Amino acid sequence: MKDLLQHYNSTDARIAVFESAAGITEYHILFQQTDPDEDFETQLNALHAAYTACMTQLTDAPKAVFKRYFLSDVSNQTADVMEKERLYGYTPLSIVQQAPLNGTKLALWVWLQSDVETGVISDKLFEARAGRYRQLFGTNLHNRAANSEYQMRLIFREYIMQLAAAGCNLAANCLRTWIFVQNVDVNYAGVVKARKEIFATQNLTEHTHYIASTGIEGRHVDPMVFVTMDTYAVDGIKNEQIRYLHAPEHLNRTYEYGVTFERGTAITYGDRSHIFISGTASIDKFGEIVYPGDIIRQAGRMMENIEALLAEAGAGLSDIMQAIVYLRDTADYKRVKEWLEKHHPALPFLLVLAPVCRPGWLIETECIAVKHETRPEFAPFTAK
Repeated sequence: MKDLLQHYNSTDARIAVFESAAGITEYHILFQQTDPDEDFETQLNALHAAYTACMTQLTDAPKAVFKRYFLSDVSNQTADVMEKERLYGYTPLSIVQQAPLNGTKLALWVWLQSDVETGVISDKLFEARAGRYRQLFGTNLHNRAANSEYQMRLIFREYIMQLAAAGCNLAANCLRTWIFVQNVDVNYAGVVKARKEIFATQNLTEHTHYIASTGIEGRHVDPMVFVTMDTYAVDGIKNEQIRYLHAPEHLNRTYEYGVTFERGTAITYGDRSHIFISGTASIDKFGEIVYPGDIIRQAGRMMENIEALLAEAGAGLSDIMQAIVYLRDTADYKRVKEWLEKHHPALPFLLVLAPVCRPGWLIETECIAVKHETRPEFAPFTAK
């Protein structure tokens, strides 16, 4: 994996590059503004100028298969973002209020892949084909039911029907969800209850498996939407290609404290593995918070836990292509940034404001890693 930092006027782009033995490339790029004194329109224009310049430098003409904007004021900024995105054609577009912690107004994560065929299945499901595999991306699934529990129920029901229409199902094909909760300290309990009960109807239990996930504070443009969900599923995978990661010497199983998600999931293809690490905090194998009140020691234990999960998949921190780091308190930004840059200088990360689902956790990180594989028994993740 190559990690590059490009500067475009007032925009930085952290570019992680993975190239398979067949020359098929994927990228994760984190765009971040550097001048907090500029207004939103100026920052948005600068980001898109940087995006355009960056794309011209990628000679293998990759396609964007997923984008997520992190905004400081989703109510007033979403319309401008949508207007800009119309210039690029349809891409799965996630928009969430999670303010960049460097004081700017927006940041962008883009996942790109070369040699893929893309298309729209429905207004809420997008596909990207890579050889025999069909990736299905969903973004900003939501509704306006009375509370977070009912919103979560209806979101999952709608998604299950979308998957069924695409010839897939939740248990066999969905590999990753991101659940954004307005006022997570109040509304997360309803999300947990609804998800657990919906999962039981889909044969997702402690005796089978769950889905890698992040449940975190995040606002939708509609203030009556308390829960939104982004999704990633793959059609064409077999059970033996999927491994669920536990790291039992470091973390407990999530069902032991009443929630239902996997700590991490690795998917092995003939030429690579994709490893999705769920939102991971400073927790021990008994489910207890480690180092309450100490942000730096929590950051250390968090990274130790992530490293242990990656190790189960035969990967390491150097294989991480993007990491989103969530902080509860803006006052911790400078110390955490300096600590990460000192202890993990090769980590491509973005720091955003988002309280974690358990108030005692001051920091949480999710990430995606990619590593080389030579597994001829599985089809490669490639069109060639």
